[in-house]
Amino acid sequence: MRVCYVVAMVAEAKPFIERYGIKEVEGFFAPLPCRLYEGEVKGMTLNVVLNGQQNGSDLVGCEAATVATLSAIQRLKPDLIINSGTCGAFRANGAGIADVFIGNGVMFHDRRVPGDDAWGTQSLGNYAVWEGSQALAEALGLKMGKVTTGSSLDMQPCDLDMIQRHGGELKDMEGAAVGFVCSLLHTPILYVKSVTDLCDGGAETFEEFSRNLGKACEALKVANEQVIDYLTGQIRVV
Repeated sequence: MRVCYVVAMVAEAKPFIERYGIKEVEGFFAPLPCRLYEGEVKGMTLNVVLNGQQNGSDLVGCEAATVATLSAIQRLKPDLIINSGTCGAFRANGAGIADVFIGNGVMFHDRRVPGDDAWGTQSLGNYAVWEGSQALAEALGLKMGKVTTGSSLDMQPCDLDMIQRHGGELKDMEGAAVGFVCSLLHTPILYVKSVTDLCDGGAETFEEFSRNLGKACEALKVANEQVIDYLTGQIRVV
């Protein structure tokens, strides 16, 4: 089995990479900035693909995630994509800082395309998640929530309206873009998200994100260790 993580930021992936000691395959995606780490873990081939960097910073957002996911699937042909990273969430839905969620759905919250139902359906996305997502969440005792994706860290009133109308619970900048590519190439996708900021908590988003990034990434590492144990049969399903 080959499992491929698609991750936007070095900070999100580094604790996990170090935990398993997987090594970078230099220049695998050149001339693209995406970076590949690979190793064997408990009988499974584990890949971690980072979006890469440009102008000295991590590439975040839908465009970079699309490039990384497309490159990963075409070159590595994984059995499962896992989009792992940090996100915003809502205190009103019971979320707290460094809580880890498994995605039970994914959509865009900032693609507003007027027209008939076909255009509207395409703009929202609502791509399928891996069919084993709920069983995994239950086995690991993790919460579930719907991931909504936009191209900006902040949230405008129209974004919030879209999120609330469609049952969104976790706000990120990559998930639906990864799901879009997976839907085109018929590759199952699992979402593992850790909360850095509360969209309804009253704090300035970037400040709260920066303050909680380390804590959220450590929680993400622990959850992803459990995910690997589950996928390799180390955690029994009762």
